[in-house]
Amino acid sequence: MWRAPPSGMLSPMSFDLDHHGDAEVGAGLIDLAVNVRHQPMPDWLSAPITESMATLAAYPNADSATEAVADRHERDREEVLLTAGAAQAFVLLAQALKEKKRPVVVHPQFTEPEAALRNAGHEVERVILREEDGFRLDPATIPDDADLVFVGNPTNPTSVLHPASDLAKLARPGRVLVVDEAFADTTWRAGHDGEPESLAERRDLPGLVVLRSLTKTWALAGLRIGYALGPADLLRRLAAAQPLWAVSTPALAAARACASPVAIAAEREIAARLTVERNHLVDRLRRVPSVTVAGDPASAFVAVRLAEADRIRADLRKRGYAVRRGDTFPGLGPDWLRIAVRDTATTDRFVQNLREVIEERP
Repeated sequence: MWRAPPSGMLSPMSFDLDHHGDAEVGAGLIDLAVNVRHQPMPDWLSAPITESMATLAAYPNADSATEAVADRHERDREEVLLTAGAAQAFVLLAQALKEKKRPVVVHPQFTEPEAALRNAGHEVERVILREEDGFRLDPATIPDDADLVFVGNPTNPTSVLHPASDLAKLARPGRVLVVDEAFADTTWRAGHDGEPESLAERRDLPGLVVLRSLTKTWALAGLRIGYALGPADLLRRLAAAQPLWAVSTPALAAARACASPVAIAAEREIAARLTVERNHLVDRLRRVPSVTVAGDPASAFVAVRLAEADRIRADLRKRGYAVRRGDTFPGLGPDWLRIAVRDTATTDRFVQNLREVIEERP
């Protein structure tokens, strides 16, 4: 594991922090670039969203949705802040915590936390996880005086799931520890009833903020709904930085529905099926010469290293497949791609095309 100082070897200008997978998708392409599940919305979710459209004349009221999310995670309602997607929470944290002197972002991970910090005027330090360590976090590499730390779990784009015990070691008085669990509901482990390694229900860790998204599993990226879980006093500071009525009425209806027992049970079933589909993808990719799968994938996507990845990505587009470039993630580079998990038939066709593209290289 390697640590970059604020003015260190990885310049912020070296990476397009504002690039995201949706930029890869185009008409007629099979989407393996965006980590959103491609399945019809269940009736228990679509019905309340549709019904909420009849009440759009009234301003949004987040009370019942906040209470539903709090009940799901066994928290007080003051420990929940609903946001317009988890991405809004990154901006709120960056704006509300400008007094923090040494913010650290653990990479490779989703680039929006660092982008939000830099846009708010913070000087950001990067801790870079190494491929040879399986992109696993060593708590000892985080500077002792870091007072604002961002880490993803499971981490986008590597799909690595860090042990909750390691993340808990990062919490301490005077530090805000932000754990991005946007993909926590995609993780599954045999014999485990809930989300393995999630800190969403931990109330004993000082300064812990857990961010969640409802847009991935339930295909609600266009609705923009997520939430933050954390100490009430800290969430009040974030709420003060949030625009009035930041979460729409249909998004609040979705939040209530996705916090229900029916939704939670469905999430676990989906995560179990996803595990089978991901294992299938990883197995097929590991049989392709010159392709290396990052770490031990645990989520809805995998990262792979292969020579001439940018040219291969372009050739895959010609064959009808969109995948996510990896060179915009600090800690990865031009030899990396991210691939979303899809059904096994789609995976088999994609991997065959990938193999052919690689074999056609001069």
